[in-house]
Amino acid sequence: MATKKNLSYNFPSPIDNDHLVGHKDVLNHFLTAWNARDQYPIHPVWMLTGPRGIGKATLAYKIAKMVYGNVGDFFIIDLERNVDKDGKQKNDGKVISVYTVRAMIEKMQMSSMSGDWRVILIDSVDELNTAASNALLKLLEEPPAKTLFLLVTHQLSNVLPTIRSRARVEKMRPLSISELRELCAIFMPEEDISTETLTLANGSFGKIAGLKQSGGDIIYDELLECLQNPQSNSADIMNIARKIAQQPALHGILLDAIAYFKLAELYPDATRAINDINKIYLEPEIALFKIITEIKKCL
Repeated sequence: MATKKNLSYNFPSPIDNDHLVGHKDVLNHFLTAWNARDQYPIHPVWMLTGPRGIGKATLAYKIAKMVYGNVGDFFIIDLERNVDKDGKQKNDGKVISVYTVRAMIEKMQMSSMSGDWRVILIDSVDELNTAASNALLKLLEEPPAKTLFLLVTHQLSNVLPTIRSRARVEKMRPLSISELRELCAIFMPEEDISTETLTLANGSFGKIAGLKQSGGDIIYDELLECLQNPQSNSADIMNIARKIAQQPALHGILLDAIAYFKLAELYPDATRAINDINKIYLEPEIALFKIITEIKKCL
């Protein structure tokens, strides 16, 4: 079995990441509109939508840095800057409060307009609670002059239709295998990332980063090895099941394994079993053991 290397990884946050890989089409769409803004007014609201971890926020920050004039003209709304009704840091890590949106609006109204463009970047709109979404909607109904909204969205269906209708929606595609390799070479130059791990990422470098930090890529390789090895037994399967059970975020790699082996008929039952792990009185490893066993029976 493969062993996990003792390597640490330093993946920059999108605001600090200067390496945008892919998405040249979307960037060019914006640049074309921005460069012609004196002739044709640029749309004030740009929504960047697509799966998590593909570089939407990285692109949003790249655009923002090109546009805003002064430091005080850039406003960011995200979970890290979330506040409660008293203006204190709110670290529940779940939703962005209406107080965060209101605080941003207040700061924007108090900021000195130098005549340069201002940018409001929200990462992500999916995480706004209902009241926060409605507060944003009111702002979008009459956007302030020379203000650009950059709205990062992971799932377009989670966004209020009234917000979507006021935005220019740019759909961003998952990264290709070659683009993922390019990012791996930049951020993990000492690592040899397997094709299986790249495929497992489904075009999301964020997923690769998460797998590497958690050791999930090693566990996935062990899972495939166990399934493909005719000599592996119940003890081997239970060993893998226990490793996966320790990290709930990795439960989904069983579905990835089902897709890898093209066993679509197992997908519905496996999905229900994984979703039920926290609802039924079974140790997670037992439920996972049963799924792995079913996969192996079909090979």
